[in-house]
Amino acid sequence: MSEAAKPVDVAALKAMVRTVPDFPKPGILFYDITTLLKDKAGFRAMIDALAAHYIDSKIDLVLGIEARGFIFGPALAYRLNAGFVPVRKPRKLPAPVARVSYDLEYGTDTLEIHLDAMQRGQRVVLVDDLLATGGTMEATVKLVQQLGGDIAGLAFAVELDFLKGRNRFHGLDVFSLLHYDE
Repeated sequence: MSEAAKPVDVAALKAMVRTVPDFPKPGILFYDITTLLKDKAGFRAMIDALAAHYIDSKIDLVLGIEARGFIFGPALAYRLNAGFVPVRKPRKLPAPVARVSYDLEYGTDTLEIHLDAMQRGQRVVLVDDLLATGGTMEATVKLVQQLGGDIAGLAFAVELDFLKGRNRFHGLDVFSLLHYDE
């Protein structure tokens, strides 16, 4: 059942995001969404806008990436009448897993997903709070591909456009609500 997309007041949502200079290190401007999340109307508007983008896409699963993807993922899954699957850091999942390691600015990290998290061909949306350089989401895309999922889209609350992370995802629907140029 489809629903009309309500226009989202992007300026109002952006006004709810706190900026913190020099966090986590000097020269970085941190976009803190906790101030938006605590606002019940703002949080609802964000989830509704993400859901509206995928409501007619027949989504089977929403995958949320640890940790902030766990905030948006279950709420989005609920709105899409889909299941929720966590994508975790190493050694957090109890059953057999698929894993992908990926490069960070200073080292590597690893993500894992249960081997039975999805069936081949299930339509999935991957969600996280922030698209920066795209490394974490790229690793998650690889996990879904390993398990045979059909990626319907990549959803983000915030995108740092100047880091050009979306350029890693040619051919995939990348949807972000709030965009920042620097």
